[in-house]
Amino acid sequence: MFNTLKKSVAKFALKYVPKNSIIGIGSGSTVNYFIEELSNISSSIRGVVPGSIASEKKIRKYNIPIVDLNSLENLDIYIDSADKVNKSMEMIKGRGGALTREKIISSVAKKFICIIDKSKYIKHFDCCVIPVEVIPMALRKVSEEIIKLGGMPKYRENFITDNRNCIIDIHNLYIENSVNLEKTINNISGVVSVGLFCIRKADLLLVSYADKIKEIY
Repeated sequence: MFNTLKKSVAKFALKYVPKNSIIGIGSGSTVNYFIEELSNISSSIRGVVPGSIASEKKIRKYNIPIVDLNSLENLDIYIDSADKVNKSMEMIKGRGGALTREKIISSVAKKFICIIDKSKYIKHFDCCVIPVEVIPMALRKVSEEIIKLGGMPKYRENFITDNRNCIIDIHNLYIENSVNLEKTINNISGVVSVGLFCIRKADLLLVSYADKIKEIY
């Protein structure tokens, strides 16, 4: 069922792709469906900035031009999915490990469109798992700081990010103020990026249900 919902929201998101634009694209299963749909209108856009190596490979498969973010001042839109999205349109991302590149691209986009199925849309982030990309030599130090914050860090074994770093998944961390928590974790020495997308949150959320796509601003 969820694959059907992912496909429907991916197709629906095409209506927001401006003609002759360069767009940012994230990663994950829902985004993979979006890339497939985008291939049908690829002649009407100038190119894509991918948020992961996996997405780049899929985009190249459809002969859609790849654009280097350093060549751009900004992007019209960034389209991505999320692990969880709350009622304030804040997101938790990083289950696939591409959170840093995705955060960079979203930060230069004029509009961030998040596409999800209904299972990802929740009221609160209570005890959700929060991924953190960490420089390998800092794993112990970052873990100690996370414990001080009340969380339980778990090293993601046999996983290396596109940036050649590691992932720590934070469990059982109570989130009272998500923006402050994002800043606090980002400021730990050795942290590359945290999977809280609350400072730069979504501008538009597209949520797929069995009978409709809900647009939330």
